[in-house]
Amino acid sequence: MSDSKDYFVHSHALCESSHIGKGTRIWAFSHVLPKAKIGEDCNVCDHVFIENDVVIGNRVTIKCGVQIWDGISIADDVFIGPNATFTNDRFPRSKVYPESFDRTVICKGASLGANCTILPGITIGENAMIGAGAVVTRSVPANVTVVGNPARILQPKK
Repeated sequence: MSDSKDYFVHSHALCESSHIGKGTRIWAFSHVLPKAKIGEDCNVCDHVFIENDVVIGNRVTIKCGVQIWDGISIADDVFIGPNATFTNDRFPRSKVYPESFDRTVICKGASLGANCTILPGITIGENAMIGAGAVVTRSVPANVTVVGNPARILQPKK
């Protein structure tokens, strides 16, 4: 992370964090809260919201329309497709806040397809692929592809 501003923030973005890595780009209409940590060479596309208790590694791509809530950690080289949805509260109620949020971890090299939904408290393994529109209700092992609702491991055809 860097103290000098050697990253780009679009004039129509709001980046309240000073924990942004060198070479990262934050595009229009995105909002990064003050305690969020974003690594080097990341691309945060338009209309992305990143809460405080979030850690994002290096070389992460976050496409348009993604919200990353408290309790989510994203490792290096992860791709998050457009409108992928993270959740951090298993039993949400209006004006009722948990003491802490379940931790969700996206491991190195994972790819999350467009419009997938990731429930709280799970781990997506290294290099895993989450298909577009999949609803991930449990942890995903490394090096597999999951698809569907609920997401299941895609078995190779014989």
